[in-house]
Amino acid sequence: MVLETDRSRARATGDATLGRYLGLSNYVGNLRRLGFDDADFADGGSDRLFDALILHGGTPKVAEGLRAHLEAGADHVALQLLDGPGDTPDPLPGYRALAEELGIGG
Repeated sequence: MVLETDRSRARATGDATLGRYLGLSNYVGNLRRLGFDDADFADGGSDRLFDALILHGGTPKVAEGLRAHLEAGADHVALQLLDGPGDTPDPLPGYRALAEELGIGG
């Protein structure tokens, strides 16, 4: 997930991580089974693929995406907060803001 409201900045941050996964045949194979195709994997990944795999936006939008996973039946969701060049290397403020938005933690 990328806590960034500017889409182009969110995409720039997420692209490095997405690119690593697109280099792994097992991940690409699973994504194909989920309905993605060659066009989705070209040039670092399509917008459709990016939007499906990397939650991005402000804290309320990312929290909404996490809730959607749970409402769809997930009993847990793993989170990886991605940061871009020049961002703080400490992910705790982002996780805390997300926990507050979700009403969890203490």
